[in-house]
Amino acid sequence: AKAVEGRGSIKLGATPVAIAKQPDGSYKVTVRQADGATEEVRAQHLISSMPMAELAQLLALPGKAREGAEALRYRDFITVSLFMESNPVFEDNWIYIHDPDVQVGRIQNFKSWSPYMVPDAGKDCYGLEYFCNKGEALWQTPDAELIAFAEGELRQLGLAPPEVKVLGGHVVRQEKAYPVYDQGYKEAVAAIREALAAEHPNVHLVGRNGMHKYNNQDHAMMTAILTVANIEEGARYDIWQVNEDAEYHEEQLDTDRQKALNSLMPTPEKVRDD
Repeated sequence: AKAVEGRGSIKLGATPVAIAKQPDGSYKVTVRQADGATEEVRAQHLISSMPMAELAQLLALPGKAREGAEALRYRDFITVSLFMESNPVFEDNWIYIHDPDVQVGRIQNFKSWSPYMVPDAGKDCYGLEYFCNKGEALWQTPDAELIAFAEGELRQLGLAPPEVKVLGGHVVRQEKAYPVYDQGYKEAVAAIREALAAEHPNVHLVGRNGMHKYNNQDHAMMTAILTVANIEEGARYDIWQVNEDAEYHEEQLDTDRQKALNSLMPTPEKVRDD
């Protein structure tokens, strides 16, 4: 809502299919809408949270940057959400599963994160998470079979007694959920960053996939906030330091967040000028 109020627009289901740098340093982005129609968008700055490898391809980065983009790998992810009657057995926010007899790797208890996520006091909702790759057998399993499979694993683990009824489920498949830290990924990321700095200084990387950096959601959002401050106010926040060490995470990040937010808030003078 705030983006729209600020004269921005949000296009859901739209995919960038081409990016062309213009002689004046701006960019023309060709976007394919959900209905298949294409649209051209012009911008002086681009902030990208798409997978770094995909951005490198759209910009046709040369040499080592192109090779680095081709080398970057990702891990995909499936969440099977099970809706059920109230279950007092499992009250943690989430737990990791190390039992070799099941495939689930982690289980979320959404109500423990916030009661607003499961507003019916008599119901619970668990998210069973499976780490996999697109194209594998698990990825291609129909939703109904995945829901039944996840329920079986939950009961096998003793986290849902037989008397607790599962009322339904929903499956979400998330491609490129995790950037893979393998041998050579740092060199690949460095090559892409170097090419962007040299040829595309107005293209800004943010977020987990955009930076190929295993940040949490709050860290990913912070990289975007600091990037906007860098563009709007000429600040010099190093977003690559977000979540780098405990001191920056716990202390400096809080300071930078407040500075960035303050810089983006309109002052009385700006309001009167507008």
